[in-house]
Amino acid sequence: MTDPTCKACQGIWPQADHFITDLGLSQAYLHEDQFFKGWTVVVFRRHATELFQLAPTERMQLMEEVTLVAKTLAQVFDARKINYELLGNQLPHIHWHLIPRLATDPAPLEPVWRVQHEPIQPPAHELQASIERIKDAMAKLR
Repeated sequence: MTDPTCKACQGIWPQADHFITDLGLSQAYLHEDQFFKGWTVVVFRRHATELFQLAPTERMQLMEEVTLVAKTLAQVFDARKINYELLGNQLPHIHWHLIPRLATDPAPLEPVWRVQHEPIQPPAHELQASIERIKDAMAKLR
């Protein structure tokens, strides 16, 4: 099922060149803002806005997929903590924000949404290098 008004269903968000991997029920992408290095979004493949709209088996599999990405990000970026955000207020389509919080974090006690910063959009070669590091590490965990 798709929603013709949904940016995720239309394929215009996240950006195609930020694609990391297909996980089964979801897909992982590097977030366009890499101020928090490794910030990744896991996007449910079909349109749904709430976890209770998923079959129990889908919820379990989706959580396994989110967990795999989180574990991978923790290893690749040597994260002290991973933040998990499932909001959907601005984009009503199930998607998780997984944000590695590093030792160099400028505001370790604040949610990322409250940290004032200029977005960092890395050049294409850095973006691809990060994607490859994540893919390689994830392949070892699968």
